[in-house]
Amino acid sequence: MLLDTASLYYRAYFGVPDSVRAPDGTPVNAVRGLLDFIGRLVQDHRPDDLVACMDADWRPHWRVELIPSYKAHRVAELTETGPDVEETPDTLAPQVPIIEAALDAFGIARVGVAGYEADDIIGTLTTRATGPVDIVTGDRDLYQLVDDARQRRVLYPLKGVGSLQVTDEEWLRAKYGVDGPGYADLALLRGDPSDGLPGVPGIGEKTAAKLLDAFGDLAGIIAAIDDPESALTPTQRKRLDESRPYLAVAPKVVRVASDVPLPQFGPALPSAPAQPEMVDALAHRWGLGGAVSRLSGALRS
Repeated sequence: MLLDTASLYYRAYFGVPDSVRAPDGTPVNAVRGLLDFIGRLVQDHRPDDLVACMDADWRPHWRVELIPSYKAHRVAELTETGPDVEETPDTLAPQVPIIEAALDAFGIARVGVAGYEADDIIGTLTTRATGPVDIVTGDRDLYQLVDDARQRRVLYPLKGVGSLQVTDEEWLRAKYGVDGPGYADLALLRGDPSDGLPGVPGIGEKTAAKLLDAFGDLAGIIAAIDDPESALTPTQRKRLDESRPYLAVAPKVVRVASDVPLPQFGPALPSAPAQPEMVDALAHRWGLGGAVSRLSGALRS
């Protein structure tokens, strides 16, 4: 089981009241919510391995060089050498180090690599995996990794993680008319304002799905531009032709990496907290007793 950790703690932050605070008044709603999410996932699914995938760089420069608008609307501060600073709620950012400390204390593998997003860590681990993979995320971009033959699916939280949409190829085809790899092509054609991806003007989700059904994939659509006998309408041909520069770089931006140089780590789900004294200290310091007890119990069950 691979966790898109930032996606889950953002969801926890907005789903748990900010009245949930440490004894000193520090908000810990995202921390408590995430620990409860993980406890519920462990309780319901009992994965052999569990990896919390982290955004070491939420806006990699190599993606920005290809499409400058990539996540540009979410930048709070540009930096020359390190990751750009993301605009986040004032009371969320201070909770991230607490989350990281808690994951380490429990012995839950936490993996992030400089220059890559959590999506890329997930893509690489999914590619390397020899058994079934469940990806838990509130980010539809990861639908591109769905693969029934290799038992890769996305568990998308609807109401917390107790109610999960199981996203497999059947669901994707019913909803979007594409399979996993086809979802990446659909996403780059239609664009995504939340990620600053412009898409092809005039090509929305339904049209993108129809084009992919007719021509197979992005390469087939591009080949159709130069084929006067293809079924593209004149308007579609013009818009796609004018968008060739975007279409040449968008796949590398939209598709998750599968070759991230990962550090050595142990992915096995712990059967008990790895550092119980540290877990107790964190629970006392931040007022997390209930969430810590629930997660500890789930690990031991």
